[in-house]
Amino acid sequence: PDFDGAAPNTLLAPVVLGLPGALPVMNREAVEMAMTVGLALGCSIAPFTKWDRKNYYYPDLPKAYQISQYDLPLCFDGAVDLPIGEPDDAGNPTTRRIGIIRAHLEEDAGKLLHEAPGGGRIDFSIVDYNRAGAPLLEIVTQPDFRTADEVVRFAQALRNLCRWLGVTEGVMQKGHMRFEPNINCHLELADGRLVKTPVVEIKNLNSFKAVRGAIEFELADQPRRWLADGRVMGPGAKRTRGWDDEAERTVVQREKEDAHEYRYFPDPDLVPVVVDDPWRESVRARLPELQHERERRHREQYALGAKEAAALNDERAVSDYFERAVDLLASAGVARETAGKKAANILLQSGAKRANERGARIDALGVSAEQLASIVRLREENKIGSTAADELFGMLCDAPSGEDPERLARDRGLLQVRDEAAMAAWVDEAIASPACAKSVADYRGGKASAIGALVGAVMKISKGQADAKAAKEMLEARLKA
Repeated sequence: PDFDGAAPNTLLAPVVLGLPGALPVMNREAVEMAMTVGLALGCSIAPFTKWDRKNYYYPDLPKAYQISQYDLPLCFDGAVDLPIGEPDDAGNPTTRRIGIIRAHLEEDAGKLLHEAPGGGRIDFSIVDYNRAGAPLLEIVTQPDFRTADEVVRFAQALRNLCRWLGVTEGVMQKGHMRFEPNINCHLELADGRLVKTPVVEIKNLNSFKAVRGAIEFELADQPRRWLADGRVMGPGAKRTRGWDDEAERTVVQREKEDAHEYRYFPDPDLVPVVVDDPWRESVRARLPELQHERERRHREQYALGAKEAAALNDERAVSDYFERAVDLLASAGVARETAGKKAANILLQSGAKRANERGARIDALGVSAEQLASIVRLREENKIGSTAADELFGMLCDAPSGEDPERLARDRGLLQVRDEAAMAAWVDEAIASPACAKSVADYRGGKASAIGALVGAVMKISKGQADAKAAKEMLEARLKA
């Protein structure tokens, strides 16, 4: 269901409310989405998995149990190499391997609200059950993080990965993804003893700022709390806390139950799931090239900078659009390395500028991958200059679908003129122009860079029709004569 914009408690399900006789139904698409994420994270997929009841009462779970997975999760024992380390000397992020303990499916609970709609203060809590019962994938990592910054970068990379795979829109403010870091400290005392503070789980963080703030607060505050109460890690010592964004501190919510206190047992209403080899491999075959892998390939293959590659691969639709244009150019005989670099330049300049102006994705501006490839070919054949390429891209944004870029460029006078007589006239006019007198004198005086201003003058006089390279060569010949 679409939770966004729905009035509270209008998307209710009999199972979630615990109505008599209401039985749950398995969601095959949710299972396959979970397998997709698990495979992308390097996990093994369980050949046999089952559903369990996790028993506890909380106001956002009126039937008093959650359908979850306990001892046989769908995905387990994974590891993923992600660019979440500190940037290297070239500005590219370094890779860190993060272990994945498990990724299991369960049902989401409702949403407890402690403010009235619109932000008004209330002295009680209210609950919205709209999202209760929706499939939720819980991913549990190994304790492989060294800093709060690494955790934040991992959270960002995981969000990007899940959006790339198409399993979520990943809008944090709407609760599409929440992060719950588990934090404790190892304190080495003066007498050599090692003290481990109790693990604290920070619940339902829905911004990267909150993730960083909560971790940094706990790392600073847990030693102080140990000095005050002497509590150490052990059975029954775990706590859950929430994040107060205004006070920038965590606050106690409740003691965290140990696993045995949830009284897990197999759910009697749902049959186990058997994942055979053909099913698992059919899901694996649908996995796309992952975002961080494609981004790295674009940096290496097309000599793009880290920021350029990141911008091209922020959205999978844009990245696929770019890939389609490069494939078309390569099939037309353009070297793939050249095709990638030139297509990226047009998208990141002409495309990004107009996408920003129109509030649209680059691939949705109205310029097809075929038309983008045609613009690159026109540039490669020196039929249009860089300014004309930008103008042509803009025209195609508003042109009828299927418009031929070369015909449009010809009709609008954007094709470069190779007529020697016309070129000579433009060059002579630029050299004779009072506005160019200083540039002419500078070049003749030995300042080679002054030629750039003169080429610009020729392009202006010709209204972009001159071949910039040919104009430069003719200017140099004229001024050295």
